[in-house]
Amino acid sequence: MKITRLDHVQLAMPPGGEEAAREFYGRILNLRELEKPAQLQANGGCWFAGDGIELHLGIQADFVPARKAHPGLRVADLDTARSHLQAEGVPITADKSGVKMRRFYIHDPFGNRLEIMQEGDSF
Repeated sequence: MKITRLDHVQLAMPPGGEEAAREFYGRILNLRELEKPAQLQANGGCWFAGDGIELHLGIQADFVPARKAHPGLRVADLDTARSHLQAEGVPITADKSGVKMRRFYIHDPFGNRLEIMQEGDSF
């Protein structure tokens, strides 16, 4: 077996969270919404894509946010991303690990943790 790439990451959200997801992932994070396959639309949720990434948000009836597990999202300019998110009122948690990777953390409207990382940096 040879895994060739990561296709997508799925995060959970509570029932009825689609509009909040569209506001956050679509408008604030500037990801475009993908049309879900017709046979999956009745399940609810929504899918988003950006340069080389796909995030799927699925409905989970007994939803609990992912506070440790998280996707790491690379941005072209971390300072610009921080300013944009702060202007949108998104709370930012600084990374205090001491690694040389420039990064910070945010949470989506449902409490799922997201890591925002500077493109080109490495651990």
